[in-house]
Amino acid sequence: MRYCILVSLLWYSISTCAAQPYPMLRDSRGSELQKELTKTIAELGLSKAVADKRLAITLVDLAKPEKPRMAGVNGDVMFYSASLPKIAILLGAYQRLEDKQLKMTPDLQTDLQDMIRSSSNSAATRVLDRVGRDYLTNLLMSRRYALYDPNFNGGLWVGKPYGPELAYKRDPLHNISHGATSMQVARFYYLMETGQLVSESASAKMRKVMGEPAIRHKFVKGLAERFPDAKIFRKSGTWRDYHSDSAIVEHDGKHYIIVALSHDPQGSKWLERLAPALDRLVIPAPVTKPATRFQRQSALDTASPNGEPAVSTNRPQT
Repeated sequence: MRYCILVSLLWYSISTCAAQPYPMLRDSRGSELQKELTKTIAELGLSKAVADKRLAITLVDLAKPEKPRMAGVNGDVMFYSASLPKIAILLGAYQRLEDKQLKMTPDLQTDLQDMIRSSSNSAATRVLDRVGRDYLTNLLMSRRYALYDPNFNGGLWVGKPYGPELAYKRDPLHNISHGATSMQVARFYYLMETGQLVSESASAKMRKVMGEPAIRHKFVKGLAERFPDAKIFRKSGTWRDYHSDSAIVEHDGKHYIIVALSHDPQGSKWLERLAPALDRLVIPAPVTKPATRFQRQSALDTASPNGEPAVSTNRPQT
């Protein structure tokens, strides 16, 4: 009997480890990536903004999702984040759907997309009312997600509809109605990317909703010139001097998480400049190797007398 119990406990332990193959994001800080991030911040002239806690950044390299590389500054500093915490409402909706407490309808699907892609305030308020205000607060603070955690200075928080109505429940640490820390936002994306938000299926559906951003500023604008074909799954926020953005970015077969929160009139420009600079830390531009002696000679052999490449005569006549 004792042997059977030991075997059962061992099997439970193995099963639990197998079901949770991903590490805590906080335990995944990469020293080299951190050094490069600090250097990049200095090169962009943003070191003082970081020192003054007017800028927070979290960057996560997902080349190996089971072994992410994370770097950041002011990751646990709470910012007013305007529309960015609408991602919390998205989570609440899909948790309700998973638990059969909501039913997906064309109207709800449209509201979810408008809330995230176009940042519609009216759509966000309708979805929030369907999810439930207290329900969402409890979900964000639950042991399962801990996306708002007093032990780490807060995190994602929604305590006010997106409209003229007054706040119904400001966050207990900072009295903020729509708040976030860059680390907790990065955790949201990491949990979603690894299928740990609600379920694998729900995580994939949320990710799809976050694709095709309709607002072309901040990270989207900053990456557009360097990588116009990059896929971006994103939510931003803007109110007065508060500018925030967050995304999963994919291109050239690689992907990463980028989050930046700021409190400055120039914050939007900061984020626009940060996006391509931080992209280079995770996905460096390919190095062009100098031509070999054989390649240089081949080019000369096929060149025309004036030095231009010779035109091939082995093509169909038109």
